[in-house]
Amino acid sequence: MLYFQAPTIVNPHLSVGDKDLEASRITYEPLANFDKDGNMLPILAAEIPTIDNGQLASDGTSVTWQLKQDVKWADGEPFTADDVLFTYQYATNPDVKATSAAAYAEVERVEVLDDHTVKVTFKQPTTSWFVPFVSQLGMIIPRHIFEAYNGANAAGAPANLKAIGTGPYYVSEFRNEDVLIIGGNAVTTNKIIYEINPYYRDPNKPFFSKVELSGGGDLDTAVAAGKEGLVDFVWNTAVSEVKLADAESTGKALAIGAPSSFVERIMLNFTDPNKETADGERSSIQYPHPILSDLAVRQAIAMAINREAVAAPYGRVGTLTTNILAEPPTYASANNKYDYDPQKAAELLELSGWVDTNEDGVREKDGFEMRLTFQTTIQSLRQKNQEQVKKDLEAIGIAVELKQIDSSIFLGPPTDTTDTRRQFYADLEEFAFSNKSPDPTAYMSGWTCDQIAQKENEWSLPNWSRYCNPKFDELFQQATTELDQTKRAELFVQMNELLIQDIAVIPLIKLTNPVIVSKDLKGYDFTAWDSQIWNIADWYK
Repeated sequence: MLYFQAPTIVNPHLSVGDKDLEASRITYEPLANFDKDGNMLPILAAEIPTIDNGQLASDGTSVTWQLKQDVKWADGEPFTADDVLFTYQYATNPDVKATSAAAYAEVERVEVLDDHTVKVTFKQPTTSWFVPFVSQLGMIIPRHIFEAYNGANAAGAPANLKAIGTGPYYVSEFRNEDVLIIGGNAVTTNKIIYEINPYYRDPNKPFFSKVELSGGGDLDTAVAAGKEGLVDFVWNTAVSEVKLADAESTGKALAIGAPSSFVERIMLNFTDPNKETADGERSSIQYPHPILSDLAVRQAIAMAINREAVAAPYGRVGTLTTNILAEPPTYASANNKYDYDPQKAAELLELSGWVDTNEDGVREKDGFEMRLTFQTTIQSLRQKNQEQVKKDLEAIGIAVELKQIDSSIFLGPPTDTTDTRRQFYADLEEFAFSNKSPDPTAYMSGWTCDQIAQKENEWSLPNWSRYCNPKFDELFQQATTELDQTKRAELFVQMNELLIQDIAVIPLIKLTNPVIVSKDLKGYDFTAWDSQIWNIADWYK
């Protein structure tokens, strides 16, 4: 397996990107997940809770999970309800700074009723009972291994690299390979070796005796390896349609646009990345952005970008979208739209007082020149997007400096670098992100005021753009308590629309999750609601 974005940790609750969740999912499992059609499947749960089987409270205040029996961790220790309780305690411990915490925000308490029964009680009635402990953000970790690291020392746990789970494989070795200097940053390539869990509950699976995941490098090299049949699976091959077709030309591989809820977007920084606090933090909520805080500027930027030109190379990789919440379709809005009108964009800036007084091609106002830094990962489609945005914005008097960062740095932890998307020490940034569940609560919390990523929380919270709108928060809070599914869906549609109207973010492409697989590889069953390798126990040749 080849991941051009190198996983840096094999602990799903400390993951800083999908690459880490993917690496973790080979080993760890949730209580349940969703298939590609949105149906819930029991994984560590014995069955899916329902009102009819008595495990789901009819008033939405609690859910009781019955767990499979005779499940063991890869070291032979029994898996019990106490591990589920511990996972909750770990994910919600503020000292741990778990990146999965949003999935457990509505939980009041978790109770162990017996070794194989756990009850989850919510702070208030909810229809989102299936968010905690489900899919990617719900992977269960073992108390007996992590309990000593349930605190500020969480990042130092040896099991963050040597993962022992209930899944078909465990990590036998995590080794760093080479260190490359890319864009001034040290980029590490690595290899993770997985071996069969000797205590896996299905004695006839998995079918491969060993799995090797190589991480790092660049996307074009990864695609070339898939094309030549050097690896069986290449993750996240977001290249142009021309390159995907070329990858299939040898007859050794298939390029598949797997289901996805990912949306490629341009994030706008609502704080000033050029002004420092007393302790050296930039993009702090102490200092609003001097240019992008102006709604007229954000509107002009959105109108000036030729989104059709951006979408043209994507092919099977994705299609143009006007929604930041695109899946499930229930939550997408038919009212969202963008008008490509550079002349109107220029007029809007002029009317708002952004004028090029010295005729150097760059507008200014109140002593601030319209100069923006636009950062993203090193990836051919994104570089094309950057060039298009630069061309479009400079045509209306906004100077744009482009910055490219290796994906393992940009999507990695905010340690020993200031070039991550979480720190957001730029004005604009582009990446793809998704809701990990058909319920979008955790995903949409990424625009609420109390989830702003800052130095004091080690940038672990999901609101990376530092957007804060009380109206959005009010809609969000209503959605967390609304039990009528139709009304609740409408609240999420309104949130979706508000983010677009306020130009809090500019969605570009609704992506598939493209992968390259060996023609001999069988058994995969991709879904938008879990890691692509969620059923690796079923893969075979």
